[in-house]
Amino acid sequence: MKHPLENFIRDVPDFPKQGILFKDITTLWENPYAFKQAIEALYDPVQDLNIDKVVGIESRGFIFGSVLAERLSAGFVPARKPGKLPSQTIAEHYALEYGTDSLEIHQDAIKKGEKVLIHDDLLATGGTAKAACKLIEKSGGQIIMISFFLELTFLKGREKLANYNMNSIIKY
Repeated sequence: MKHPLENFIRDVPDFPKQGILFKDITTLWENPYAFKQAIEALYDPVQDLNIDKVVGIESRGFIFGSVLAERLSAGFVPARKPGKLPSQTIAEHYALEYGTDSLEIHQDAIKKGEKVLIHDDLLATGGTAKAACKLIEKSGGQIIMISFFLELTFLKGREKLANYNMNSIIKY
């Protein structure tokens, strides 16, 4: 059954490259009603989990992630591409279809034992989220849940993250 918020998501063919059908959620963010409903849908399953920090994955994970942090009375930690954070960082490298990439967080952002919610806008192959998990674990944080707004089920990213509690709102 189609989720009502799917009506606010724009399909962009051949972006960022030929053959990809990009799910654009900027059209959802532009609509105050849809944005609020999306936040509620993401907040409901995590509201009672006593989250200490929300880690938002660059860059679209920052939008919902920061709002979730505020709603949960938790801190917000950006997980960024290399060279974007101003202080000492820890990094995790991960494989892409062609090559590798990295995520970084500040080395003092997550304290040992803190309960962490990881949020990104989209679960595709799971590589970026898995890298974020490794960063949290290196820091001594406890991953309570990984949250996604969209999930592309045909890419089987959930399999890479099978050891973690996950939630996604809209599945394609």
